[in-house]
Amino acid sequence: MGDIVQTEILWIAPTLALIGGYLLGSIPFGVLLTRAAGAGDLRRVGSGNIGATNVLRTGRKGLAAATLLLDMLKGALAVWIAARWSPADAPLAAAGAFIGHCYPVWLGFRGGKGVATLMGVAVALHWPISLVYALVWLATLALTRYSSLAGIAAAIAAPVAAAMLDRFDLVLLLLALAVIVLYKHGANIGRLLEGTEPKVGGKGVRASHG
Repeated sequence: MGDIVQTEILWIAPTLALIGGYLLGSIPFGVLLTRAAGAGDLRRVGSGNIGATNVLRTGRKGLAAATLLLDMLKGALAVWIAARWSPADAPLAAAGAFIGHCYPVWLGFRGGKGVATLMGVAVALHWPISLVYALVWLATLALTRYSSLAGIAAAIAAPVAAAMLDRFDLVLLLLALAVIVLYKHGANIGRLLEGTEPKVGGKGVRASHG
């Protein structure tokens, strides 16, 4: 009987980390900010994505910047909170926050593409990884002007950076999250291969991350 109770107790922290991370990550800041600012329903703008790029299509640069920062912050905060109470469960909180952003229950599981939230998660898990992530993101965007490609390249760079920095404990987690980023960018990848993906600053640019 005592072993059963102990086993149940051991599951409490991981479960709380995962669920807490999901609930925090599922807060749709882009939708909330644009609605509060009178810019309408973000899901009816551009591509319908809830991330910063689509917020920018409303013409509110300040709101777009705030959305980007808050989407990063919620990923980082989920990890920091879990790490404070149960360090071993921080990766579960990271996964929960990322999945919450990509598949928020409040929006019928139709969320963003996870690039900004993954950045926040990386900052909290091991900040040198986030530095590589940010550099790859910015460099790819500067060289190609494809926002989608920049997000994809950064996501792929995360598990590679973790391995190079001897954080093999984070490689599988970051690899799994990178696969989700790739999946969420499926339409963008198709347009990139066809040569029809709009560039940042060009006409008809689409939201590619969030």
